[in-house]
Amino acid sequence: MNDKLIIFDTTLRDGEQSPGASMTREEKLRIARALERMRVDVIEAGFPVASPGDFEAVQAVANAVKDSTVCALARALPRDIDAAAEAVKGARRARIHTFIATSPVHMQMKLKMTPEQVIEHAVSAVKRARQHTDDVEFSPEDAGRSEIDFLCRVLEAVIAAGARTVNIPDTVGYNLPHQFGALIKTLRERVPNSDQAVFSVHCHNDLGLAVANSLSAVLNGARQVECTINGLGERAGNAALEEIVMAVRTRRDLFICDTGLDTTQIVPSSRLVSGITGFAVQPNKAIVGANAFAHESGIHQDGVLKHRTTYEIMRAEDVGWSANRMVLGKHSGRNAFRTRLQELGVAFDSEEELNDTFQRFKELADKKHEIYDEDLQALVTETNLAAENERIKLVYLRVCSETGETPQAEVTLWVDGAEQRANASGGGPVDASFKAIERMINSGAQLLLYSVNNITSGTDSQGEVTVRLEKGGRVVNGQGADTDIVIASAKAYINALNKILLPTERAHPQAGQPI
Repeated sequence: MNDKLIIFDTTLRDGEQSPGASMTREEKLRIARALERMRVDVIEAGFPVASPGDFEAVQAVANAVKDSTVCALARALPRDIDAAAEAVKGARRARIHTFIATSPVHMQMKLKMTPEQVIEHAVSAVKRARQHTDDVEFSPEDAGRSEIDFLCRVLEAVIAAGARTVNIPDTVGYNLPHQFGALIKTLRERVPNSDQAVFSVHCHNDLGLAVANSLSAVLNGARQVECTINGLGERAGNAALEEIVMAVRTRRDLFICDTGLDTTQIVPSSRLVSGITGFAVQPNKAIVGANAFAHESGIHQDGVLKHRTTYEIMRAEDVGWSANRMVLGKHSGRNAFRTRLQELGVAFDSEEELNDTFQRFKELADKKHEIYDEDLQALVTETNLAAENERIKLVYLRVCSETGETPQAEVTLWVDGAEQRANASGGGPVDASFKAIERMINSGAQLLLYSVNNITSGTDSQGEVTVRLEKGGRVVNGQGADTDIVIASAKAYINALNKILLPTERAHPQAGQPI
């Protein structure tokens, strides 16, 4: 009988730490519901002490999720642990995940603590967390560069203090697969009370080895993997949930464990996270990329037509790729619209929100004959974006672009309740539109990224635009969707401006911990 491999998803916490990937409360709820539909075991909802907004988002996820364990992250500090406990107390199953760094460079340069002080803080944190819940996880940050003898001491102490999951992070993606697997095996053998805790891993992708390291750890006894949808995360990202799950399921000849996930929810969840964060999935991305099951070579096509397994090691349908999707149109009613969104895991907080989204749906249906699930997800995202922090609103946009002439844009905005107009020329219609907007806002932000992706196929497809702005070291993403690319671009730019103009004070979980 196979062991259970626990899937711990940290898209809402570590994934959100990607520059520009910050999510609102409503967006976190949508992703949490998708993860719950996928039957993810543990959802790490965030870092509650980071800000009041983060606390409220974790609290909302804890109150909404019924089937998955909801976890909150806390440094080994009393105020962090108490905030985490308060945020998840409404969950049916709550976990507190506390951590402190254990590598020499982190202890000396960041924490400025001795090894003995680190052990003392770790034990104290676990004991405090156990006052709130029996489900406590401990991580020695930067375990991949920590000294093995010290790691063994720390893990033995925190397990004795009540930690029932011990997570071994390769925080900077430094390890190689054979090395990391051997580390897990050694720790399980050398820590005297290792049988009292589940061993977990959390691998970063700085060398492109996060999935390989995680799988090596599973082969050596780890029974929880921390991962994210699409591999989202700081720097080069985390181990990708979809790759971990499908590797274990596809290679049952090697793995004596399996997950309980509904893998048909993988692709819908991938698209949802991509749409909300603005981080596009590369076409050749394993499992969820548009080309993951595409065959152009004549030899490959011939083989697949004769027998699928000649060139496909898994079925596209098993991970959620399917042509059997409900298509809505201009004649679809409110009930069909609401029902389909409920099936996609979208719930409305009020009738007013439903009416607003339905109105946007009707406007889109007048431009686009068939409305697919991806269009509906984009509509909901746009409604949420419109509902929050709208100091700036697009009222009117007119562009003129013709061969041999400089493109011109005329833009009208509502800015803090007052109407403003501006004209500008530019290298193209999008450039002219952005310059006209900046003449009114004068944000001082730098454009880091401008990206366009089609939401569905066809020339009438909506274009989904992502704009990334930076100001004073703060990076935000803005999204906009429309069948008109220029309008979608203006929406995305304005959405990013609304975010970057908001004052924010947000702590980072890996900031130094005062003694």
